[in-house]
Amino acid sequence: MHRCAPSGRIDLLLRGGSLVDGTGAAARRADVAVVGDRVAVLAPGAGAVDAAEVVDVTGRVVTPGFIDVHTHSDALTATFDGADHGTEELRLAPLLQGVTTEIAGNCGSSLFPALPARLPALAEHLRVTFGLGPVRPARDFAGFAAGQRPGLRRTHLASLVGHGTLRAGVMGFADRPPTPGELAAMCDLLDRSLGQGAAGFSTGLIYPPGGYAGTEELVALASVAARHGKPYVTHLRDEMSQVEKALEEALEIAARSGAALQVSHHKTAGRHAWGATVRTLARLDRARAEGVDVLCDVYPYTAGSTVLSAMLPPWVSEGGPAALLARLGGPEVRERIRADLVHGVEGWENTVGNGGWDLISVAAAPARRSAEGRRIAELAAERGADPVDYVCELLLEGRGEVTIISHSMREDDVRRVLASPLSMIGSDGVPKPGRPHPRWAGSFARVLGHYGRSQGLLPLELAVHKMTGLPAARFRLDGRGVLRDGAVADLVVLDPAAVLDRATFARPLLPPEGVETVLVAGRVAVRGGRPTGARAGEVLRVR
Repeated sequence: MHRCAPSGRIDLLLRGGSLVDGTGAAARRADVAVVGDRVAVLAPGAGAVDAAEVVDVTGRVVTPGFIDVHTHSDALTATFDGADHGTEELRLAPLLQGVTTEIAGNCGSSLFPALPARLPALAEHLRVTFGLGPVRPARDFAGFAAGQRPGLRRTHLASLVGHGTLRAGVMGFADRPPTPGELAAMCDLLDRSLGQGAAGFSTGLIYPPGGYAGTEELVALASVAARHGKPYVTHLRDEMSQVEKALEEALEIAARSGAALQVSHHKTAGRHAWGATVRTLARLDRARAEGVDVLCDVYPYTAGSTVLSAMLPPWVSEGGPAALLARLGGPEVRERIRADLVHGVEGWENTVGNGGWDLISVAAAPARRSAEGRRIAELAAERGADPVDYVCELLLEGRGEVTIISHSMREDDVRRVLASPLSMIGSDGVPKPGRPHPRWAGSFARVLGHYGRSQGLLPLELAVHKMTGLPAARFRLDGRGVLRDGAVADLVVLDPAAVLDRATFARPLLPPEGVETVLVAGRVAVRGGRPTGARAGEVLRVR
């Protein structure tokens, strides 16, 4: 429904475009007025309008700003102990494809919370996780929010409470169940941060120390999230050969705790799981029919990215980063790693065993830049080394700070999840210098251009809904995700005939085509496909 122009002066009028409002409804002609940081939707060609700036967007589509529900950008604008690390290109990548809000704290890793005595050890763990230099972990969400630098924020940022950080922040890196007192302390820290505005509770159950947790611990913590009406967001315990068993655990946690369930970057990776999305998506449909509020997110690529140490058996990381590095020099440890890669370990997602070192490339290795962009098997062969020995030396040289890309999925599985009505879009971007996965700069444009326009997998209205209205509802981002009167003026103007990703594995930060204008909180942050310098992003508090 359209209305007449608001009384008083309009800051910006987008005139003549088609409105795709984020609900999934058909596109319609409308003008969009921006007054301060809010919008009004006007009848097309509404009478005389007093606007400071009028932009003709005829032939273009106006949408809500895109919401990236799964990022690892927690530290990109955090308070560092040191220089800025040349990260401006990384900070711009989401904005240039239309992302105006990012949700961090995924896969169990956030920059908070912790007991004060645990903060120094936690800082070393997070250095390896986020790879941008020393960071200062915070005691709670309020401290995290205060540690972000507003002068660098081009997009809005919300954060989940990461279970791995929470566990390390209470009981360190021990592979054991928590004592009743430790579990109570974790519940208290989680409750406090959720009450301060954190958006939900996340787990990363392939990563130490989160993977050391049993189901009962996770039910207790997810119950805290449920009391706040916030979701349990999980990187499953296995996305490969045991993905269906891992999905059942997640559904059990949701059912027992009462929390809504968000399955992170849903995939069935590795040759033993290819094709299993036929069954996993059907299982999610059945769970919803049974009353479980379950959704998922997905990125539009057949390769994933994570830390190199996650390729090793979980016992290698017990005790934290220092303990891992102390182990890797021993020949008997390396022999045990080789054996475990061949034979597997009960309950461990064995990425290398499901694929091979030839499918894993180095994305970021600050101590050995020459390795970036190249496959582990090739690098090891050049040195006449066994791949496990090469990996151990690479980790030792980089003090554990190495990120990889794993080519482990099949296209039909990716397409199936993208097309599911239960999925929304998240980049799973890991913004580290080097050769990061192109999903950080390309995911949203790739869905719209490659999968939407070129392949016809998703109509434009549905693709936009998966990037806007659906995630806004899931994470309670009030005033965002749907373009209607009074909504926050986070907006995208794009050319539907031209939008397309350009980021590649060789050039991962190339900006997309066809995203012409982006507004963040009413300020023009991208004009003509180029950043303007506006920094209007803020830390969002979900109440």
